[in-house]
Amino acid sequence: MEEKAEIQHCTCTMNSTYRAIYKVIKRIPRGGVATYGQVAQLAGFANHARLVGYALHALRETIDPKVPWHRVINARGKISLRDEEGIAVQRGLLEREGIEFDERGRIDLGKYGMRGRGRK
Repeated sequence: MEEKAEIQHCTCTMNSTYRAIYKVIKRIPRGGVATYGQVAQLAGFANHARLVGYALHALRETIDPKVPWHRVINARGKISLRDEEGIAVQRGLLEREGIEFDERGRIDLGKYGMRGRGRK
C-alpha cells in the first residue's frame, strides 16, 4: 500500500509540474518562440530544461491542443526533434506563424524569441 501512495504522490507532483510548464508555453505568442531553458526558468524550474522536454513528450499521451508545443526550441535556435517527419511538422507550424529559418535551419532568437525574464 505504501508504494502505491508514493506512486500516486509522484504522479500528482509531476502533473502539477507539467501544468506549470504548459502554462508558460501557452503564453508564448503566435509568431514567437522560447527555449527549453527559458520555459523551465519561467515555470520556476531554473536549470531544468530537460524537464520541459519531458513535459512536451508527455503531451503525446494527453490531448491538449491549446499547448503550442511547436514554439519551444533549443538554445541554438533549432528544432530539437530527431525524426525528419516531426521536424517537418514543427517547422511547418512555425513557418505558418511567420517564423523564418536561416540556411542552417536556425531561428533568430533575437527576432523571434520571447522577451523578458529568463531569455537565453
